[in-house]
Amino acid sequence: MKKIAFIFIAFISVQAIAQDLVPMVSVTGEGAVTIVPDEVEVRLSVEHSGKDIKTVKSDNDQAVDAVLKFLKQFGIADKDMQTQHVRLNKSYDYNTKNYKFVASQTLTVLLKKTADYDKMMTGLLEQGINRIDNVSFRSSDMERLKSEARIKAIANAKQKATEYAGELNQKIGKAIVISETSSQNHPTPPMYRMASDSAMEAGVETLAVGELSVTAKVYVSFQLL
Repeated sequence: MKKIAFIFIAFISVQAIAQDLVPMVSVTGEGAVTIVPDEVEVRLSVEHSGKDIKTVKSDNDQAVDAVLKFLKQFGIADKDMQTQHVRLNKSYDYNTKNYKFVASQTLTVLLKKTADYDKMMTGLLEQGINRIDNVSFRSSDMERLKSEARIKAIANAKQKATEYAGELNQKIGKAIVISETSSQNHPTPPMYRMASDSAMEAGVETLAVGELSVTAKVYVSFQLL
């Protein structure tokens, strides 16, 4: 008797679930927008080494001070430059069998006009930077680009769902579930080099900006009619 009752309850539960199921088609939509970036972020370093720790630190601090003052005179706002790392290390030189000290500071600088890159780098080299760690590109209109990419992703999802449903002689209804995966920014690999002073004075370009691709991906479930 208990077994019959259990089977009956299970049958009722399956029937209830079946009634609640909504015929759906689920798709992933993708959208992309490309633009020529108008901003460039540069990560650069100032580094000094020597046997006397006080002299090494002092020399590095003075160079960093000169770099920061130049950037402000160049028109870089305080919010667009930031210290990333400050290091003071003691290391052993196996060739000379002596210890030496190395002081370094890494900065990131956001330049809001890519055309001024070479001019800015010329001045920074004169003030004491001795390493460029990274160059990346950005757009000042990023929020609008993300919005456009989302709209394209939704349209792409709707097109896919319509095609799938059409092959089954059905139509799609309202969207039941919409979720977005993380959007991505895909800059083309930057090409840059440190030009000689004479090349910079001659107006040689040392940066290929390329394009920036902003993408969005959405997961959408549509009702099938």
